[in-house]
Amino acid sequence: MNKTEIFHILTRVVLGVLFLAIVWVVWAFTAKKPRPSVVVHPEWSRSATIYEVNIRQYTPEGTFAAFSRHLPRLKKMGVDILWLMPVNPIGIENRKGTLGSYYSVRDYLSVNPEFGTLKDLKDLVKKAHELGMYVIIDWVANHTSWDNNLIREHPEWYTHDSSGKIIAPVPDWTDAADLNYDQPGLRKYMTDALIYWVKEAGIDGFRCDVAGMVPVNFWNRAVPEVKKVKHVFMLAEWETPEMHDSAFDMTYSWDMFKTMNSIAKKEQTANYIDTVLKHNAKRYNPDAYRMLFTSNHDENSWNGSEYERMGDGAKAFAVLTFTLPGMPLIYSGQEAAFNHRLLFFDKDSIKWDNYPLASFYSRLIRLRKENSALWSGTTGGRMLKIKTRNDKAVYAFSRENNKDHVLVVVNLSVTPQSVKIKGNSIQGTYTEVFTGKPKIFGPESTLSLKPWEYLVFEKKQ
Repeated sequence: MNKTEIFHILTRVVLGVLFLAIVWVVWAFTAKKPRPSVVVHPEWSRSATIYEVNIRQYTPEGTFAAFSRHLPRLKKMGVDILWLMPVNPIGIENRKGTLGSYYSVRDYLSVNPEFGTLKDLKDLVKKAHELGMYVIIDWVANHTSWDNNLIREHPEWYTHDSSGKIIAPVPDWTDAADLNYDQPGLRKYMTDALIYWVKEAGIDGFRCDVAGMVPVNFWNRAVPEVKKVKHVFMLAEWETPEMHDSAFDMTYSWDMFKTMNSIAKKEQTANYIDTVLKHNAKRYNPDAYRMLFTSNHDENSWNGSEYERMGDGAKAFAVLTFTLPGMPLIYSGQEAAFNHRLLFFDKDSIKWDNYPLASFYSRLIRLRKENSALWSGTTGGRMLKIKTRNDKAVYAFSRENNKDHVLVVVNLSVTPQSVKIKGNSIQGTYTEVFTGKPKIFGPESTLSLKPWEYLVFEKKQ
């Protein structure tokens, strides 16, 4: 091989290395990264637990005043945020069932008389505030009932088909008429209506129904206007990262919810949780709150209670909602172990049965509130997955920051498991939060778990 050939070979090698370097740089700068966000969360939300209130079914009376009697109990449980399902009057035209859907709004500026008066709502909010709780109300910006005055006063604010007929947002939603946010007048009206409830009732934020079916640029402009009045907390019923850009504090973690259901049905294994977490880490800003849940009003009524969907694993998955990164949700009746599909369009009161799971949820709420490693967003501790001998059945991880440390081991299977926990970072003396018993972890420790058993260990500096 002569010098010329050697020179050409070296040239090709150098060019090849340069090409690979350029490709790597381009990939590094163009690969999907978590979206930036300008959302500043209310400080009180960092350690909060949210509780969804179904006013209609909560008591035999189904009123604000009757629900108010439960506030001291919920405060004792540790609940921070009360999310009230829609408080507005419900449409009569094309109504479903005897009472209709909460999400078919007849008047954005009034209270559903079935629930009480505006004064009753304000009294509820005032009492919650006195107890140190916050209240957000459900807001249905995407559609109205067919007898909402806006149809008569501003038909141009609605979506029309090619024949000029107002249409429903989804064919099955026959009790709803779709709003058209290409109309500036509608945008101003809806923004003013949001501000009205903050000023008039003193509420602390909104849970926004099907938020992604409303243009995100509406939310990005409306929410800052509302925040000029009060630093509200905003929850979107949606799951796309852009909702966090400048409008919403929290979105639904449907992917984690579906994963938990799939594990319960043996369609997925426990370690699929890692896939979901890694996928979300690439898409969402680290400070974006994701709401974790085992039930809510839609799931309970249409797909069954957590016991129908998750069986004996319901409590194990509830533990994950309180310990994985995010904010946990409790739905009305879960503290009573209520195993019933509540009717959606008719009266169907919750049977409370002495709240057998109140202490279970209280312990989880207190752990989350007192242990900063479990807080939402960037104030929470970093998560470290811990390998076991059977990651397909057992999910183990730790959350830690400079102050607090939590170790979670959950058997997500119907068979007993014996696992070895290794790692220098987890060594030390912990307390198991449900039993109060101490546990010393060395370089290698063995744990035995019954089917669906969960162990949560806490270590505080």
